[in-house]
Amino acid sequence: MRETPTSGERTAPRLSRLTAVLAVGATALLCATGPGHAAQAEDPLPNIPDYQAALDAVKSPAVRNAVCRFLSVPLPRGGSSSPRPIPDKADPCEGLPTFTIKDPLAVNEITPGFAAGTAQPIPTEAVKLSRLVSSLSVTVNDRQATVMLNPTEGGGWHLAAVRDGDSDAAFAGQAELGSVVFAEPQIRGWYQLKVTTVTPLNDQARQGLGGQASMSLSDYQKLVKERYADKQAGSEYDTKGFSSGYDAPSTEAEQHVPPSTWLVVGGSSAVLVLASGAFLLLHRRRRDTTD
Repeated sequence: MRETPTSGERTAPRLSRLTAVLAVGATALLCATGPGHAAQAEDPLPNIPDYQAALDAVKSPAVRNAVCRFLSVPLPRGGSSSPRPIPDKADPCEGLPTFTIKDPLAVNEITPGFAAGTAQPIPTEAVKLSRLVSSLSVTVNDRQATVMLNPTEGGGWHLAAVRDGDSDAAFAGQAELGSVVFAEPQIRGWYQLKVTTVTPLNDQARQGLGGQASMSLSDYQKLVKERYADKQAGSEYDTKGFSSGYDAPSTEAEQHVPPSTWLVVGGSSAVLVLASGAFLLLHRRRRDTTD
């Protein structure tokens, strides 16, 4: 005699299938219209909000001059974090080799709700677009640099900083159609998310997954909830300047500070910043989470 499944036994597989369908659908939506994937050969205009404005920004003379100012000053030695003012020259790029700034790439980060465990473990709620980065076409005097753009209130993008090295752009550029690359900035971990599987891309991320080669997004959420649920905005962790990375807000006035107020700040990595507390705090947070 064949047994008849109970109502609960019939419901469980349906719920499981529904969860899978929602996850796949969310991933498809994220890759097609979400926080922005890296430019593909067949997709020259990635779906980054106000992408043309971002492209115009990184190709602008002002951003190029900021990169030249950064590259024209020797890196601070000995881990010094003392700000170094940059003299304003008529032609900041004079004497430097020719270079171009590559097209901007999206940098996604885990969302506060995902880290707190209040958001669903699906791609569209787990990660969000944080900023854009662009590296240089060639090394200049044996150095690479990354242009960092922050979103401007009301639309568009503006220069936030120029940072030594190109690791952020290198990781962001690993995004493929059907996957999303995102960062866990507190540990400087980089991951790839495909459907609902999280795969580490660097040593910090592998350590963040406890040495596992991959795990489900829901299991990854359990890990970050343990790490950050008590470190949300307004917590002691946040008020002491340790929390989540790069979203140091700027005011409209700070976006138009004259070039003579650019500074190079050293430490664990050198950053060209505006002479404002917001951008100096951006670098201090990065240093405190890695030293």
